[in-house]
Amino acid sequence: MTGQAVTLALQPGIDAALAAVRRGSGERCLSDHAFSNLYLFRAAHDYRVLPGAWPGVAGRTYDGARHFMPLFDVATAPVDVLRALIAAHGCLYPVASRHVEALSRTDFAATQSENDADYLYAAATFRDYPGRPLAKKRNLVRQFLAGHAPQAVPFDASLADAARQVLGGWMTHKRKGEGEADQHACLEAIAHAARFGLEGFVHFDGKLPIAFLLAQELQPGVFAVRFAKGLDSHVGVYPFMFQHFCRQFARPVHWLNFEQDMGLAGFRRSKRSYRPSALLPKWRVTLSG
Repeated sequence: MTGQAVTLALQPGIDAALAAVRRGSGERCLSDHAFSNLYLFRAAHDYRVLPGAWPGVAGRTYDGARHFMPLFDVATAPVDVLRALIAAHGCLYPVASRHVEALSRTDFAATQSENDADYLYAAATFRDYPGRPLAKKRNLVRQFLAGHAPQAVPFDASLADAARQVLGGWMTHKRKGEGEADQHACLEAIAHAARFGLEGFVHFDGKLPIAFLLAQELQPGVFAVRFAKGLDSHVGVYPFMFQHFCRQFARPVHWLNFEQDMGLAGFRRSKRSYRPSALLPKWRVTLSG
């Protein structure tokens, strides 16, 4: 296969390129546009880095479609360049709405699936769980606090073992085997958290680690929640964990991005139960006609 494997040595260049792609997008920046996402899920998507004047990352989507992720704003590229990339790789993906809108409609067609869309939430949703639709979340937090006296410690390398312990408990409760779900990506995220700009908390009930959250700031005040794991034995720990992050993180939190649901019914129910402010489409750009 052509191209280079996604390695840690490539992080500076890719991070800089994707920061430029995200620039000016505010809360509507896509969770995919970060080196951490490419590295952690490089095996799942068979990613290969293609350098050059118009660099990008070739891979496959969760539904098996071949694609090319541009490491540049597609609106700045000549039409002939984009046509050649699409012909070689199937489609351009993921492309943000503001970049799609700048493309010629006579040359290109764009489609999107809800399975790919990022879930975007105002942080106020989690701070207070306001209104009747979120009453169940408020009640779960009350139930959790009535039964436990949790302590939250900002994540650093000294808490890696505690986070791994939570992940192991989560795997057991979910009846997942070695390498299933997102175990390997999560373990790498824990190991490389500082390098990837992943921040958050580990939550304890006494000396027992019961949950952790690792998020990445994509834009000022806009955080992609990369991993959030909690023990099923502690009912209500998830809404509590999200609330705590929005209330107590060291810098202002305005928006949370929960990434995509991949069309999985359980993920979809869970993410929609928090009442997203928007679903951010990830466009697949192909040739028209």
